[in-house]
This record gives sequence, structure tokens and C-alpha cells, in this order.
Amino acid sequence: MAAAAARAAGALALALVLALAGANSEGDALSALRRSLRDPGGVLQSWDPTLVNPCTWFHVTCDSANRVTRLDLGNLNLSGHLVPELGKLEHLQYLELYKNNIQGSIPSELGNLKNLISLDLYKNNISGTIPPALGKLKSLVFLRLNGNRLTGPIPRELSGISSLKVVDVSSNDLCGTIPTSGPFERIPLSNFEKNPRLEGPELQGLAVYDTNC
Repeated sequence: MAAAAARAAGALALALVLALAGANSEGDALSALRRSLRDPGGVLQSWDPTLVNPCTWFHVTCDSANRVTRLDLGNLNLSGHLVPELGKLEHLQYLELYKNNIQGSIPSELGNLKNLISLDLYKNNISGTIPPALGKLKSLVFLRLNGNRLTGPIPRELSGISSLKVVDVSSNDLCGTIPTSGPFERIPLSNFEKNPRLEGPELQGLAVYDTNC
């Protein structure tokens, strides 16, 4: 009886250690993001890296197991850049960083966020290309990247996300052609407008495109 109780206590202690380790890992990832951002309004003052987990921080939502599921940092006058450590938030479902002045590129590590439902980075100053690694986000429903300075083609890997309902990449500097397969069959052409170098929808088949992209 005592042995069974000891085993149960040991298992509970191990579970607690693993939960704390996971929470600390997520806190470390968010702390890396905070260090990369300029926050003139002090909206991230509550992000104290000495706390056991980040679930008490403003603009951070966790589930019942204290795992970060939502990051709401839209329209907060933030500037700076995104960090690859965000890819460690493996339970994240919503990444909301719209209407700020975020610069730099989109880290390919965001493709590790297998539970992500919404990626909202619209109306920032983000440059570089759309990472093909975003095609690994098989739970993604909303992808809004409009109003940035993104270049390069629209990754065909995104066509394999069957859950994708909304894609908006308008008002960038993308090139190439607009995908037409998979979820792109349902996306209105207005969500691709104001990309001067972007060609019309591609034809299916063996057509070869010289898009100068």
C-alpha cells in the first residue's frame, strides 16, 4: 500500500515538474519576444520572467493546464521584430499581432505551431517572403498578412491546408501567380489585389509560367 502511494506521489511530482518545465519554456519564448519589441506604452509591463508561468501576464491566455493558447498583441503601438522562439509555443491557437509596426521577416519556426488557428500579422511593416513552412499549419483557418512589404511568391505549400478559410495577402509586393487549388478555390481575388507584380490565377495542368519572380 505504501509502495503504491509512493509511486503515485512520484508520478504526480514528475507531472508537476514537466508542467512547470513546459510553462517555463513558454515563458522563455515570450520573454524573447518582449526583448525584441519596443513598447512605448508599457503594455507588456506585466511580463515578468521570474514568475512560474506566463498565464498571469496581460494579453496572454492559457488553457486549464497553464499552456499558452492565445497571444493578443494587436493594435498596441509595438515595434521591433518577431523571434524564432515563438515556434516553441506548441499549444498556441491564436497569434494576433496586427496593426503594429513590426519589421523584419516572418520566422519559418512559426510552421511548428501545429495547433494554430489564426495568424494575424496584417498592417505592419513586415518584409521578406512568406515561409513555405507555414504549409505545416494543418489547423490554420485564418491567415491575414495584408498591408505589409512581403515579397516573393505565394507558397504552394499553403494549398495543402484544407482547414484554411480566409487568406488575405493584399497590399504587399508579392509576385508569381495566384494559387487556385485546395482552399484557394474559395478565396476572392480581392484578397490578392494591390500586389503590382502578382499575376492572375494560374491555370491547372502543365503550363509553364515566366513570372519574373
